[in-house]
This record gives sequence, C-alpha cells and structure tokens, in this order.
Amino acid sequence: MMGNTNINWVQMSDAAIVQQIGNYLKHERQQQHKTQAQLSESAGLNRWTISQIENGESISLTSLLQILRALDRLPVLDNFEYSDEISPLEYAKLKKQQRQRIRNKTAPEGENEDWEW
Repeated sequence: MMGNTNINWVQMSDAAIVQQIGNYLKHERQQQHKTQAQLSESAGLNRWTISQIENGESISLTSLLQILRALDRLPVLDNFEYSDEISPLEYAKLKKQQRQRIRNKTAPEGENEDWEW
C-alpha cells in the first residue's frame, strides 16, 4: 500500500518533504524485511546515513540514489525523465540548414552563390 497519495507537495516545507521521503524509504525497507544495517551495506553507506533520512534529516542526493538503488526503487524517478524535443517547424529549419551546408560544401568554388536574374 502506498499510503497517502493526495500529498500537497507545493504547500509543504522542505523539511516536511525530507521527512516524507524518509518515511517512504523506511516503509520500503521494512516491507523488504531489511534492517538499517542490511540496507546500509547493500547501499554502500553507513547505517547512520540510513537513520538520518528515516528520521527526517537531510542527506546528499547521491546517498538517496544509492538507497533507492539498494531498495530497487529507482523507478520513482520516472517523473524526472526529460527529452529534448524540437517543434516540427524548428526541425524543418534545421534540415534546410543541413541541406544548404551540404550543397555549399559539394559545389565547386564560385558556384554556391544564389543566382539572380
């Protein structure tokens, strides 16, 4: 069970968010029947770091990632996925520029200038 799915993250203080993350990690650890010592070993951290986050204290982002990896919970980061997409109009402009560069490179000297009548 995931618990409260109606959390208003925007209205929470940073400390409250850190506490919520700690609660989540503690819940996941307990669901997997792991002690803090077992989790710390599999995450490559000391037990004090696990205790810190579970008690609502801040830890480094790298430590958080190590804990999520050890709990097999990295997919919680799926919302951070980002892909750099360009609009169809920008894509067409880019392709036109590429064609012009190729044409300018392959044309004999003096022939790559536009003709005017």
